[in-house]
Amino acid sequence: MAEAIRRVEADANRSADTHLHVFPLPQEWGIELYLKDESVHPTGSLKHRLARSLFLYSLASGWLSEGTPVIEASSGSTAVSEAYFARLLGLPFIAVMPAYTSPEKIALIEFYGGRCHLIDDPRGIYAESNRLAQETGGHFMDQFTYAERATDWRGNNNIAESIFDQLAAEPHPVPRWIVVGAGTGGTSATIGRYVRYRRHETELCVVDPDGSAFYEGWSRGDVGVSAVGSRIEGIGRPRVEPSFVPAVVDTMLRVPDAASLAAMRYLVTVTGQRAGGSTGTNLWGALTLVARMRAGGERGSVVTLICDGGDRYAHTYYDDAWVAAQGLDLAPYTRRLEAFMAYGGLEL
Repeated sequence: MAEAIRRVEADANRSADTHLHVFPLPQEWGIELYLKDESVHPTGSLKHRLARSLFLYSLASGWLSEGTPVIEASSGSTAVSEAYFARLLGLPFIAVMPAYTSPEKIALIEFYGGRCHLIDDPRGIYAESNRLAQETGGHFMDQFTYAERATDWRGNNNIAESIFDQLAAEPHPVPRWIVVGAGTGGTSATIGRYVRYRRHETELCVVDPDGSAFYEGWSRGDVGVSAVGSRIEGIGRPRVEPSFVPAVVDTMLRVPDAASLAAMRYLVTVTGQRAGGSTGTNLWGALTLVARMRAGGERGSVVTLICDGGDRYAHTYYDDAWVAAQGLDLAPYTRRLEAFMAYGGLEL
């Protein structure tokens, strides 16, 4: 047990902090937009932080021992990162995922020695994960329950503490908004709690894609709502997950899938950074808040996340034929982005 924990912590010691990039906005606006690049983690996504925390939490709780199979329900990126840590500890790993998960993510999980168990109905990943855990004598990691408690929200180099440390020398070191999506809800819970604990005036916005239950659950104050699920991998869920903490969220924005993909592609043209669909959701939400700040005469800063790299979506979000087959028209949203940036309108 001690050796396993040492190996996981050694991985953290070998990993530097992630970059905070500036997204170019007109200087006269008096608003800075920053993108925290979580794609530079060893496994290429924000979920590397979560996977490390989940393994440490499970080890410290006595749920993992030598040879224990690890089972996880995932839309892809968490499974990639957990497969990495399972291999680090010499443990078998099975990822239970929707059948539409990108082939690039499946290949990465298998590269790290994991096995992919694909099912047609994404709502069934929880029950199927429990079944496999019982059948194999394994441990169901259950990111959707434990994400909000496995990470130390008070600090200890979590993502929130890192953001504020990196902003210390910027023109507006305490951001007006931090914008994130919700997959498990763990990231929004960590950031929201940290902001309150440190008594910052920052507000937290959670962006939610089409087909997800989080927005409806938060708006109605009903965590029992259900939905069909999301096409934007990594965020949006068919149910409000146990790790989602509505009380720390100041506002939520619903972002159409076409807007997410248009913003994802627009990011490439502006910065050269190729990211995934959830980053596009974040960027659309962040620019919406920038527009609202401009309309209200506010100055300040906004921070959001680059969740993972775009190479994982070459055959989906960056494939025009796939986008057309989904019935998505990106052009109107692309025009809105271009007009907002070019002419400085007061709305996106």
